[in-house]
Amino acid sequence: MTPTDRDGDRLALLTVHAHPDDEASKGAATVARYHDEGVSCVLVCCTGGEAGDILNKAVDTPEVRARLAEVRVEELEASVTAIGYDELCWLGYHDSGMPDTETNARPDNFANAPLDEAVGRLVGIIRATRPQVIVTYADDRRFYPHPDHIRVHEISGPAFEAAGDPTKYPEAGPAWQASKMYYTGFSLRRVKALHDAYLRQGEESPYARWFERDFPDNDDRFTTFVDVGPWLGRRRAALLAHRTQVDPDGFWMRLSDDTIREVFPWDEFILARSIVGWPATGDQEHDLFAGVRTSEWPAERVDTLPRR
Repeated sequence: MTPTDRDGDRLALLTVHAHPDDEASKGAATVARYHDEGVSCVLVCCTGGEAGDILNKAVDTPEVRARLAEVRVEELEASVTAIGYDELCWLGYHDSGMPDTETNARPDNFANAPLDEAVGRLVGIIRATRPQVIVTYADDRRFYPHPDHIRVHEISGPAFEAAGDPTKYPEAGPAWQASKMYYTGFSLRRVKALHDAYLRQGEESPYARWFERDFPDNDDRFTTFVDVGPWLGRRRAALLAHRTQVDPDGFWMRLSDDTIREVFPWDEFILARSIVGWPATGDQEHDLFAGVRTSEWPAERVDTLPRR
């Protein structure tokens, strides 16, 4: 039976990501779970990732470099299939690259686009796809100041508000008010759990450098933990689809799904906006659609969630 909201609309989840591969590394297993539960899942990719480096030496060839933009689109399409997205939407901007680079000066890049224009494009997608829940990025410019990630944050809140206001962007279609907006991210608890798992199996931990950069302790902000243990394989398949970005033998892939399932089998989120209420102080949600569904998912074991 297709899940619906309280007004009878099919449940839909829309995620907003900066580049191809971000959809695989941030909340992919959650999307796979919702897709399998019958929720319509939509990906908005804001740029083509043209400025990304090739991180897998096995595919760093002149042929791949010559058509890197096309390759990254192909990789994203394979990742979308692996995760189970029902629709891929492009916001239509060029990768902004990092500050003070030649790419960053391009007038057609995401960071240089007029804010009102970029918000309007996202509003049009929201109204066309009618999601109850939107997942996007928090303001993380201190730890990861990529201009495109900052821009995703900057447009998402205004688009959430404007999409439901018929006086804003009337050319973008009939108004649609999403019910909730979340930020995806990595809690310190998650990073520590994965870091320790690497060390226990005698591996170098890729998270060590995160601690060297003063990874923030914002764990009190995380409101929502979705159990994704059975869907971790789909996340892995999505990551491996990005062959220019992910080395299958690299240290990011050296924790098995069984190990991750044992130490931290959740995707975590921060509830940023809601028109259907908020969890009580200290409570944790287990469903991005809590308060939206006609009937809630069966209660999950709160006492299995990580505590500080």
